Amino acid sequence: MDYHIKDPALAEQGKLRIEWAAQSMRVLKTIKERFATEKPLKGLKISACLHVTTETAYLMQTLKAGGAEVRLCASNPLSTQDDVAASLVVHDDIPVFAIKGEDRDTYYRHIHQALAHEPHITMDDGADLVTTVHTDKKDLLSGIIGGTEETTTGVIRLRSMAEKGVLAYPIIAVNDADTKHLFDNRYGTGQSTIDGIIRATNRLIAGSVFVVCGYGWCGRGVAMRARGMGARVIVTEVNPIRALEAVMDGFEVMPIMEAARVGDFFCTLTGNTSVIRKEHFEVMKDGAIVSNSGHFNVELDLESLASIAKSRRTIRPFVEEFTLSDGRRIYVLAEGRLVNLAAAEGHPSSVMDMSFANQALSVEYLVKKGSSLSKSVHPVPKEIDENIAMIKLSSMNIRIDSLTEEQVKYLSSWELGT
Repeated sequence: MDYHIKDPALAEQGKLRIEWAAQSMRVLKTIKERFATEKPLKGLKISACLHVTTETAYLMQTLKAGGAEVRLCASNPLSTQDDVAASLVVHDDIPVFAIKGEDRDTYYRHIHQALAHEPHITMDDGADLVTTVHTDKKDLLSGIIGGTEETTTGVIRLRSMAEKGVLAYPIIAVNDADTKHLFDNRYGTGQSTIDGIIRATNRLIAGSVFVVCGYGWCGRGVAMRARGMGARVIVTEVNPIRALEAVMDGFEVMPIMEAARVGDFFCTLTGNTSVIRKEHFEVMKDGAIVSNSGHFNVELDLESLASIAKSRRTIRPFVEEFTLSDGRRIYVLAEGRLVNLAAAEGHPSSVMDMSFANQALSVEYLVKKGSSLSKSVHPVPKEIDENIAMIKLSSMNIRIDSLTEEQVKYLSSWELGT
Protein backbone atom coordinates (compact mmCIF):
# COMPACT_ATOMS: atom_id res chain seq x y z
CA MET A 1 0.00 0.00 0.00
CA ASP A 2 1.23 3.46 -0.92
CA TYR A 3 1.56 5.86 2.04
CA HIS A 4 3.89 8.45 3.56
CA ILE A 5 3.79 8.92 7.33
CA LYS A 6 6.34 9.64 10.06
CA ASP A 7 6.56 6.25 11.79
CA PRO A 8 4.34 3.13 11.59
CA ALA A 9 5.55 2.20 15.10
CA LEU A 10 3.26 4.94 16.47
CA ALA A 11 0.18 2.99 15.36
CA GLU A 12 -0.73 1.44 18.73
CA GLN A 13 -0.76 4.81 20.47
CA GLY A 14 -2.86 6.26 17.67
CA LYS A 15 -5.33 3.40 17.80
CA LEU A 16 -6.03 4.02 21.49
CA ARG A 17 -6.53 7.75 20.90
CA ILE A 18 -8.94 7.08 18.03
CA GLU A 19 -10.94 4.72 20.26
CA TRP A 20 -11.09 7.42 22.95
CA ALA A 21 -12.39 10.01 20.47
CA ALA A 22 -14.94 7.60 18.99
CA GLN A 23 -16.60 7.17 22.39
CA SER A 24 -17.93 10.74 22.10
CA MET A 25 -18.92 10.49 18.43
CA ARG A 26 -22.27 8.76 18.75
CA VAL A 27 -23.90 10.34 15.71
CA LEU A 28 -21.11 9.11 13.45
CA LYS A 29 -21.26 5.72 15.17
CA THR A 30 -24.94 5.44 14.20
CA ILE A 31 -24.08 6.32 10.60
CA LYS A 32 -21.12 3.92 10.56
CA GLU A 33 -23.31 1.03 11.71
CA ARG A 34 -25.85 1.74 8.93
CA PHE A 35 -23.10 2.17 6.34
CA ALA A 36 -21.55 -1.17 7.32
CA THR A 37 -24.88 -2.89 6.61
CA GLU A 38 -26.07 -0.99 3.53
CA LYS A 39 -22.71 -0.24 1.82
CA PRO A 40 -24.03 2.93 0.10
CA LEU A 41 -20.51 3.97 -0.94
CA LYS A 42 -19.47 0.65 -2.50
CA GLY A 43 -16.98 1.17 -5.33
CA LEU A 44 -16.61 4.88 -4.58
CA LYS A 45 -13.14 6.46 -4.49
CA ILE A 46 -12.73 9.39 -2.11
CA SER A 47 -9.74 11.71 -1.81
CA ALA A 48 -9.79 13.60 1.49
CA CYS A 49 -7.66 16.60 2.46
CA LEU A 50 -8.46 17.15 6.13
CA HIS A 51 -6.68 17.70 9.43
CA VAL A 52 -5.34 14.26 10.31
CA THR A 53 -6.76 13.95 13.82
CA THR A 54 -8.45 11.23 15.86
CA GLU A 55 -11.88 12.51 14.80
CA THR A 56 -10.91 12.50 11.12
CA ALA A 57 -9.71 8.93 11.55
CA TYR A 58 -13.15 7.86 12.74
CA LEU A 59 -14.70 9.57 9.71
CA MET A 60 -12.30 7.65 7.43
CA GLN A 61 -13.29 4.39 9.16
CA THR A 62 -16.96 5.28 8.63
CA LEU A 63 -16.49 5.96 4.92
CA LYS A 64 -14.58 2.70 4.50
CA ALA A 65 -17.32 0.84 6.37
CA GLY A 66 -19.72 2.20 3.75
CA GLY A 67 -17.68 0.60 0.98
CA ALA A 68 -15.53 3.53 -0.10
CA GLU A 69 -11.86 3.41 -1.06
CA VAL A 70 -10.33 6.36 0.81
CA ARG A 71 -7.04 8.24 0.56
CA LEU A 72 -6.19 10.95 3.10
CA CYS A 73 -3.72 13.82 3.18
CA ALA A 74 -3.32 16.78 5.56
CA SER A 75 -5.02 20.12 5.00
CA ASN A 76 -2.40 21.94 7.09
CA PRO A 77 1.34 21.19 7.47
CA LEU A 78 1.21 21.42 11.28
CA SER A 79 -2.13 19.79 12.09
CA THR A 80 -1.24 16.13 11.55
CA GLN A 81 -1.22 13.80 14.54
CA ASP A 82 1.48 11.33 13.47
CA ASP A 83 0.25 8.49 15.66
CA VAL A 84 -3.23 8.76 14.13
CA ALA A 85 -1.79 8.66 10.60
CA ALA A 86 0.16 5.53 11.56
CA SER A 87 -2.89 3.80 13.00
CA LEU A 88 -4.95 4.41 9.86
CA VAL A 89 -2.21 2.87 7.73
CA VAL A 90 -1.37 -0.08 9.98
CA HIS A 91 -4.78 -1.00 11.42
CA ASP A 92 -7.25 0.20 8.76
CA ASP A 93 -5.27 -0.19 5.52
CA ILE A 94 -6.12 3.40 4.61
CA PRO A 95 -3.40 5.20 2.60
CA VAL A 96 -2.35 8.38 4.44
CA PHE A 97 0.06 11.01 3.20
CA ALA A 98 0.78 13.37 6.09
CA ILE A 99 3.64 14.20 8.44
CA LYS A 100 3.46 16.93 11.06
CA GLY A 101 5.78 19.78 10.11
CA GLU A 102 6.04 18.85 6.44
CA ASP A 103 7.35 21.58 4.15
CA ARG A 104 5.32 23.20 1.40
CA ASP A 105 6.64 20.95 -1.37
CA THR A 106 5.87 17.82 0.64
CA TYR A 107 2.43 19.17 1.48
CA TYR A 108 1.49 19.52 -2.18
CA ARG A 109 3.16 16.24 -3.14
CA HIS A 110 0.93 14.57 -0.56
CA ILE A 111 -2.13 16.18 -2.14
CA HIS A 112 -1.11 14.72 -5.50
CA GLN A 113 -0.62 11.31 -3.89
CA ALA A 114 -4.08 11.50 -2.32
CA LEU A 115 -5.49 12.12 -5.80
CA ALA A 116 -3.52 9.30 -7.43
CA HIS A 117 -6.39 6.80 -7.34
CA GLU A 118 -8.57 9.12 -9.50
CA PRO A 119 -11.38 9.94 -7.06
CA HIS A 120 -15.11 10.19 -7.65
CA ILE A 121 -15.50 12.48 -4.60
CA THR A 122 -13.20 15.12 -3.09
CA MET A 123 -13.40 16.01 0.58
CA ASP A 124 -11.69 19.26 1.51
CA ASP A 125 -10.83 21.55 4.42
CA GLY A 126 -9.65 24.83 2.91
CA ALA A 127 -10.10 23.94 -0.81
CA ASP A 128 -6.43 23.13 -1.52
CA LEU A 129 -7.42 19.72 -2.90
CA VAL A 130 -10.09 21.19 -5.20
CA THR A 131 -7.83 23.95 -6.48
CA THR A 132 -5.07 21.42 -7.16
CA VAL A 133 -7.46 19.35 -9.24
CA HIS A 134 -8.56 22.44 -11.18
CA THR A 135 -5.01 23.62 -11.85
CA ASP A 136 -2.66 20.62 -11.96
CA LYS A 137 -4.91 17.57 -12.37
CA LYS A 138 -7.60 18.66 -14.83
CA ASP A 139 -7.61 15.19 -16.36
CA LEU A 140 -9.42 13.98 -13.21
CA LEU A 141 -12.35 16.38 -13.54
CA SER A 142 -14.46 14.22 -15.85
CA GLY A 143 -14.55 11.41 -13.30
CA ILE A 144 -15.50 13.47 -10.26
CA ILE A 145 -19.15 13.41 -9.14
CA GLY A 146 -18.82 16.13 -6.54
CA GLY A 147 -17.10 17.24 -3.37
CA THR A 148 -17.55 18.53 0.16
CA GLU A 149 -15.93 21.49 1.95
CA GLU A 150 -15.43 21.64 5.69
CA THR A 151 -14.42 25.19 6.53
CA THR A 152 -15.36 28.84 6.05
CA THR A 153 -12.15 29.71 4.20
CA GLY A 154 -12.68 26.91 1.72
CA VAL A 155 -16.29 27.86 1.07
CA ILE A 156 -15.18 31.44 0.34
CA ARG A 157 -12.64 30.19 -2.22
CA LEU A 158 -15.10 27.77 -3.83
CA ARG A 159 -17.85 30.38 -4.14
CA SER A 160 -15.31 32.61 -5.88
CA MET A 161 -14.53 29.76 -8.29
CA ALA A 162 -18.24 29.21 -8.95
CA GLU A 163 -18.92 32.91 -9.53
CA LYS A 164 -16.07 33.06 -12.05
CA GLY A 165 -17.35 29.95 -13.86
CA VAL A 166 -14.25 27.93 -12.96
CA LEU A 167 -15.74 25.31 -10.63
CA ALA A 168 -16.13 22.11 -12.63
CA TYR A 169 -18.28 20.02 -10.28
CA PRO A 170 -20.79 20.52 -7.44
CA ILE A 171 -19.58 21.09 -3.88
CA ILE A 172 -21.60 20.63 -0.70
CA ALA A 173 -20.76 23.40 1.81
CA VAL A 174 -20.61 21.27 4.95
CA ASN A 175 -19.37 24.33 6.84
CA ASP A 176 -22.69 26.10 6.32
CA ALA A 177 -24.83 23.39 7.92
CA ASP A 178 -26.31 24.59 11.20
CA THR A 179 -25.09 21.45 12.97
CA LYS A 180 -21.59 22.33 11.79
CA HIS A 181 -20.88 26.05 12.11
CA LEU A 182 -23.13 26.80 15.09
CA PHE A 183 -21.28 24.18 17.13
CA ASP A 184 -17.91 23.28 15.55
CA ASN A 185 -16.98 26.88 14.69
CA ARG A 186 -18.29 28.43 17.88
CA TYR A 187 -17.83 25.91 20.69
CA GLY A 188 -15.10 23.79 19.08
CA THR A 189 -12.91 26.68 17.93
CA GLY A 190 -13.57 28.59 21.14
CA GLN A 191 -12.35 25.83 23.42
CA SER A 192 -9.56 24.41 21.26
CA THR A 193 -8.04 27.81 20.42
CA ILE A 194 -7.77 28.80 24.06
CA ASP A 195 -6.40 25.30 24.74
CA GLY A 196 -3.71 25.74 22.08
CA ILE A 197 -2.67 29.18 23.34
CA ILE A 198 -2.40 27.96 26.94
CA ARG A 199 -0.50 24.78 25.99
CA ALA A 200 1.97 26.80 23.91
CA THR A 201 2.55 29.60 26.43
CA ASN A 202 1.36 28.53 29.91
CA ARG A 203 0.41 32.19 30.38
CA LEU A 204 -2.55 33.35 32.49
CA ILE A 205 -5.59 34.50 30.51
CA ALA A 206 -7.34 36.09 33.51
CA GLY A 207 -6.66 39.80 33.80
CA SER A 208 -5.18 40.07 30.32
CA VAL A 209 -6.35 42.06 27.31
CA PHE A 210 -7.36 39.54 24.63
CA VAL A 211 -7.89 40.87 21.10
CA VAL A 212 -10.13 38.79 18.79
CA CYS A 213 -9.88 39.80 15.12
CA GLY A 214 -13.11 38.81 13.38
CA TYR A 215 -16.51 38.16 14.94
CA GLY A 216 -17.82 35.34 12.81
CA TRP A 217 -18.84 32.10 14.51
CA CYS A 218 -15.22 31.19 15.27
CA GLY A 219 -14.47 34.65 16.63
CA ARG A 220 -17.61 34.53 18.74
CA GLY A 221 -16.45 31.29 20.28
CA VAL A 222 -12.96 32.52 21.15
CA ALA A 223 -14.28 35.83 22.54
CA MET A 224 -16.78 33.98 24.71
CA ARG A 225 -14.18 31.56 26.10
CA ALA A 226 -11.54 34.25 26.68
CA ARG A 227 -14.07 36.32 28.64
CA GLY A 228 -15.06 33.23 30.57
CA MET A 229 -11.45 32.83 31.69
CA GLY A 230 -11.33 36.39 32.99
CA ALA A 231 -9.85 38.34 30.09
CA ARG A 232 -10.91 41.81 29.01
CA VAL A 233 -11.87 41.07 25.40
CA ILE A 234 -11.59 43.50 22.49
CA VAL A 235 -13.11 42.66 19.10
CA THR A 236 -11.95 44.12 15.78
CA GLU A 237 -14.18 43.91 12.71
CA VAL A 238 -14.74 45.30 9.21
CA ASN A 239 -18.38 44.22 9.04
CA PRO A 240 -20.66 46.79 10.74
CA ILE A 241 -23.36 44.26 11.59
CA ARG A 242 -20.93 41.86 13.26
CA ALA A 243 -19.27 44.78 15.06
CA LEU A 244 -22.68 45.82 16.38
CA GLU A 245 -23.36 42.26 17.50
CA ALA A 246 -20.07 42.24 19.41
CA VAL A 247 -21.01 45.49 21.14
CA MET A 248 -24.44 44.11 22.06
CA ASP A 249 -22.74 40.95 23.37
CA GLY A 250 -20.81 43.13 25.79
CA PHE A 251 -17.40 43.33 24.11
CA GLU A 252 -15.29 46.40 23.37
CA VAL A 253 -14.99 47.10 19.65
CA MET A 254 -12.26 49.24 18.10
CA PRO A 255 -9.95 49.38 15.05
CA ILE A 256 -7.05 46.94 15.05
CA MET A 257 -4.55 49.84 15.19
CA GLU A 258 -5.94 50.91 18.56
CA ALA A 259 -6.22 47.36 19.85
CA ALA A 260 -2.63 46.63 18.81
CA ARG A 261 -1.36 49.14 21.38
CA VAL A 262 -3.09 47.51 24.37
CA GLY A 263 -3.43 43.80 23.65
CA ASP A 264 -1.62 41.04 25.54
CA PHE A 265 -3.01 38.22 23.37
CA PHE A 266 -4.09 38.47 19.74
CA CYS A 267 -5.96 35.87 17.71
CA THR A 268 -7.09 36.26 14.10
CA LEU A 269 -10.15 34.36 12.83
CA THR A 270 -11.23 36.13 9.64
CA GLY A 271 -10.43 33.95 6.62
CA ASN A 272 -8.70 36.99 5.09
CA THR A 273 -5.11 38.04 4.50
CA SER A 274 -2.83 40.50 6.33
CA VAL A 275 -5.16 41.17 9.24
CA ILE A 276 -2.26 41.98 11.58
CA ARG A 277 0.38 43.88 9.60
CA LYS A 278 3.70 45.70 10.00
CA GLU A 279 2.13 48.88 11.38
CA HIS A 280 0.36 46.85 14.05
CA PHE A 281 3.46 44.92 15.10
CA GLU A 282 5.35 48.21 15.38
CA VAL A 283 3.09 49.50 18.18
CA MET A 284 2.56 46.28 20.17
CA LYS A 285 3.81 46.23 23.73
CA ASP A 286 6.67 44.10 24.93
CA GLY A 287 5.61 40.47 25.35
CA ALA A 288 2.55 40.57 23.07
CA ILE A 289 1.47 37.06 22.02
CA VAL A 290 0.10 36.70 18.48
CA SER A 291 -1.77 33.69 17.13
CA ASN A 292 -4.10 32.65 14.33
CA SER A 293 -7.06 30.28 14.30
CA GLY A 294 -8.21 31.04 10.76
CA HIS A 295 -7.40 28.36 8.19
CA PHE A 296 -4.31 29.89 6.56
CA ASN A 297 -1.31 31.64 8.17
CA VAL A 298 -1.69 34.57 5.74
CA GLU A 299 -3.83 36.34 8.35
CA LEU A 300 -0.55 37.40 10.00
CA ASP A 301 1.98 39.33 7.92
CA LEU A 302 4.96 37.44 9.30
CA GLU A 303 7.32 38.57 6.53
CA SER A 304 6.88 42.16 7.67
CA LEU A 305 7.41 41.16 11.29
CA ALA A 306 10.64 39.41 10.34
CA SER A 307 11.78 42.50 8.41
CA ILE A 308 11.56 44.74 11.48
CA ALA A 309 13.04 42.22 13.92
CA LYS A 310 16.73 42.35 14.79
CA SER A 311 16.64 38.72 15.92
CA ARG A 312 14.32 35.74 16.21
CA ARG A 313 14.47 32.43 18.03
CA THR A 314 12.26 29.55 19.12
CA ILE A 315 11.96 29.99 22.88
CA ARG A 316 9.70 26.98 23.53
CA PRO A 317 7.73 24.57 21.33
CA PHE A 318 5.37 26.48 19.02
CA VAL A 319 6.55 29.86 20.39
CA GLU A 320 8.85 32.02 18.25
CA GLU A 321 10.29 35.22 19.73
CA PHE A 322 10.84 38.24 17.48
CA THR A 323 12.96 40.97 19.10
CA LEU A 324 12.56 44.45 17.64
CA SER A 325 15.29 47.09 17.43
CA ASP A 326 14.13 48.80 20.65
CA GLY A 327 14.17 45.53 22.60
CA ARG A 328 10.45 44.84 22.55
CA ARG A 329 9.58 41.16 22.06
CA ILE A 330 6.63 39.79 20.09
CA TYR A 331 5.77 36.11 20.30
CA VAL A 332 4.18 34.25 17.39
CA LEU A 333 2.51 30.91 18.09
CA ALA A 334 2.65 27.87 15.79
CA GLU A 335 4.24 29.75 12.87
CA GLY A 336 0.98 31.65 12.49
CA ARG A 337 -0.87 28.47 11.54
CA LEU A 338 -3.96 27.07 13.24
CA VAL A 339 -2.93 27.30 16.88
CA ASN A 340 -5.66 24.92 18.05
CA LEU A 341 -4.38 22.10 15.85
CA ALA A 342 -0.67 22.88 15.79
CA ALA A 343 -0.17 23.45 19.52
CA ALA A 344 -3.11 21.36 20.80
CA GLU A 345 -5.36 18.56 19.53
CA GLY A 346 -8.07 20.50 17.73
CA HIS A 347 -11.76 20.41 18.51
CA PRO A 348 -13.24 18.02 21.08
CA SER A 349 -14.60 14.87 19.45
CA SER A 350 -18.18 15.44 20.63
CA VAL A 351 -18.48 18.56 18.48
CA MET A 352 -16.62 17.09 15.49
CA ASP A 353 -19.16 14.28 15.68
CA MET A 354 -21.76 16.51 14.03
CA SER A 355 -19.36 18.08 11.54
CA PHE A 356 -18.17 14.73 10.26
CA ALA A 357 -21.68 13.28 10.29
CA ASN A 358 -22.45 16.04 7.79
CA GLN A 359 -19.45 14.96 5.74
CA ALA A 360 -20.48 11.30 5.67
CA LEU A 361 -24.12 11.97 4.82
CA SER A 362 -23.21 14.62 2.23
CA VAL A 363 -21.05 12.05 0.43
CA GLU A 364 -23.98 9.64 0.42
CA TYR A 365 -26.19 12.45 -0.93
CA LEU A 366 -23.70 13.17 -3.74
CA VAL A 367 -23.73 9.51 -4.75
CA LYS A 368 -27.52 9.72 -5.14
CA LYS A 369 -27.97 13.26 -6.44
CA GLY A 370 -24.58 14.50 -7.65
CA SER A 371 -25.28 14.08 -11.34
CA SER A 372 -28.33 16.36 -11.09
CA LEU A 373 -26.59 19.19 -9.23
CA SER A 374 -25.20 22.30 -10.91
CA LYS A 375 -21.48 23.08 -10.87
CA SER A 376 -21.72 25.41 -7.90
CA VAL A 377 -21.68 25.44 -4.08
CA HIS A 378 -24.75 23.79 -2.53
CA PRO A 379 -26.09 23.71 1.04
CA VAL A 380 -26.34 20.56 3.09
CA PRO A 381 -29.97 19.44 2.63
CA LYS A 382 -32.14 20.56 5.55
CA GLU A 383 -33.32 17.02 6.27
CA ILE A 384 -29.71 15.87 6.78
CA ASP A 385 -28.98 18.80 9.08
CA GLU A 386 -32.07 18.21 11.22
CA ASN A 387 -31.55 14.44 11.29
CA ILE A 388 -28.04 14.94 12.69
CA ALA A 389 -29.40 17.26 15.38
CA MET A 390 -32.05 14.72 16.37
CA ILE A 391 -29.52 11.88 16.60
CA LYS A 392 -27.23 14.10 18.68
CA LEU A 393 -30.03 15.01 21.08
CA SER A 394 -30.98 11.36 21.40
CA SER A 395 -27.37 10.42 22.20
CA MET A 396 -27.48 13.02 25.00
CA ASN A 397 -30.76 11.59 26.35
CA ILE A 398 -32.60 14.82 25.54
CA ARG A 399 -36.15 14.81 24.19
CA ILE A 400 -38.01 17.68 22.55
CA ASP A 401 -41.63 18.43 21.64
CA SER A 402 -43.38 17.84 18.31
CA LEU A 403 -45.88 20.15 16.67
CA THR A 404 -49.54 19.26 17.16
CA GLU A 405 -51.81 18.98 14.10
CA GLU A 406 -53.35 22.31 15.10
CA GLN A 407 -49.93 23.97 15.23
CA VAL A 408 -48.92 22.55 11.84
CA LYS A 409 -52.13 23.89 10.33
CA TYR A 410 -51.61 27.31 11.95
CA LEU A 411 -48.07 27.64 10.66
CA SER A 412 -49.06 26.69 7.13
CA SER A 413 -52.09 28.96 6.86
CA TRP A 414 -52.56 32.65 6.26
CA GLU A 415 -56.24 32.87 7.22
CA LEU A 416 -55.69 32.32 10.94
CA GLY A 417 -54.59 35.34 12.94
CA THR A 418 -55.50 36.98 16.22
